[in-house]
Amino acid sequence: MSGRQVEIPLDMPNQLYPNLGEEDVVKVLHHRKQKWNSLNGYVQRTVVPRHKRQNWNKFTIPQSTSDTDGVYEDEYSCIPPPVIMILISAIEVAIFLYDAMIIGDTYSLRGPMAQTLIYNPFHRAEAWRFVTYMFVHVGGFHLIVNLLVQILLGIPLEMVHRWWRVLIIYLAGVLAGSLATSITDPHVYLAGASGGVYALIAAHIATIIMNWSEMEFAGFQTFIFFMLATLDIGNAVYNRYSDKPDPIGYTAHIGGALAGLLVGIYLLRNLEVKSHERFLFWAALIVSFILFGVGIAWNVLDPSHWK
Repeated sequence: MSGRQVEIPLDMPNQLYPNLGEEDVVKVLHHRKQKWNSLNGYVQRTVVPRHKRQNWNKFTIPQSTSDTDGVYEDEYSCIPPPVIMILISAIEVAIFLYDAMIIGDTYSLRGPMAQTLIYNPFHRAEAWRFVTYMFVHVGGFHLIVNLLVQILLGIPLEMVHRWWRVLIIYLAGVLAGSLATSITDPHVYLAGASGGVYALIAAHIATIIMNWSEMEFAGFQTFIFFMLATLDIGNAVYNRYSDKPDPIGYTAHIGGALAGLLVGIYLLRNLEVKSHERFLFWAALIVSFILFGVGIAWNVLDPSHWK
């Protein structure tokens, strides 16, 4: 992008390319794939003494290749290790296997753990059910699909934004899924982690929105995640209103996705804050608190829910 600069110390070109002439060095430095912007940040943080960093910007070379510089991709790190999605998945597998061994049926919800954890619209006073239904799955296929998606989508988020942010977004999606279902389908039971999974999908869209200029292929990534969510929600809506004997609810998917988008906008890391992103931050924060407040109040204040 015009006006962007890649900063390196005065003597670094000669040190890195001692056998090249000055013009050749400049050509190399202009080559985008070298990502000098990333090298500059890394060296500045890890090599240059703090008291000498004021001299770091003496050598600058303009770069005019792209609006995206790949800074976001450089933030991927395995320290601390991304383990929260793996841990949640392990708990879900353990609960599924325990109930399956007790009752001898992987499709039944009569197991002791399922009976305690599932979202039961007639036991709303047991508030933990609004979240713990994520540990209950109907059949091995249902479990495996959720595990694969949440691990594949959750770990990349953890590597950039850290485990605790991803955990909050995941749980917010689960809670939003049950709250939304309690309002739109008040007599429907809920099982599975779809609310959390859709929160992770939408969280990827949120981080793309807030880090658009720092991320490579931002538009393509947005299209992929949007189509993934749209197609699956469309399939869930079709199944809900089809003539199948056991229609599947879809409101939890939409609630989880909305929570992931809103909470992701104000909770996930924004590498370079811009003025319009500040507006998005506060708008998402206010809207999410209003929606969660309405959902909780609806369940607490409506006496018909406690019969």
